[in-house]
Amino acid sequence: MNDDAQILIARLLTHQTLRRDDKMVKRALSDEAFRIEVDKRLLESGLKLLDNVYADHVTIALHRNVEPKIFGAKDIWQNNNFGLTRDGVALLVVLWAQIILPKRERQETHVTVADDQTDMFGQDTPIPRAEDTSIGISYTALLSDFGDKLGKKTRMDMNLGVLSKLGFIERRGDVILEGPLLDLMMDTDLLKERIINGALADVFKRAPLAAAPRKIEAANDEVADAATDAADATQLSPN
Repeated sequence: MNDDAQILIARLLTHQTLRRDDKMVKRALSDEAFRIEVDKRLLESGLKLLDNVYADHVTIALHRNVEPKIFGAKDIWQNNNFGLTRDGVALLVVLWAQIILPKRERQETHVTVADDQTDMFGQDTPIPRAEDTSIGISYTALLSDFGDKLGKKTRMDMNLGVLSKLGFIERRGDVILEGPLLDLMMDTDLLKERIINGALADVFKRAPLAAAPRKIEAANDEVADAATDAADATQLSPN
């Protein structure tokens, strides 16, 4: 007999992502007993629910404990990253830094794209949704600033197509937008260590990356180099 936990898991397997405001997802995020049942059933299949308060979607992924048994111990970055090549993962890191970092800052300060004003009572209000705080970046600027470091136009276009197909980004004309998985599947702890709190902290302070970023070649070279280095160690959470 079908039950709500079974139906929710089946929907996640079918659709890959569901919105946080979905009725059953909201229940899983607020009903402790229901969440325990969902987590238990997923774990029995080596899966886990991925939830991020900064993201508008949830998804499921392999549990870390079973990944070595599925992918093996060698060439993890190739086998465990949706088949993305090294330059594809580096591009993904750059996109994460340019789209997600500014969005996180807006969410934490309760600034939305619509009003661009800080709510004086922001600490008492919910974190703004990603769709209200996430700003796309210009493809033209991305190619100009990072193309030489990330495979030039042909490789970048190919990798952007793969990332779009996987659900990490969305393309609307010249603008590249956050997809359902961009703020869910990245190893945030690793990226914070290597980018936010690491050697590039001063770069991000002096050259914040937002929509259609200004071309600051030295800073962008450092970001691209760090992204390439991070690509070797970045592990996504494939489902």
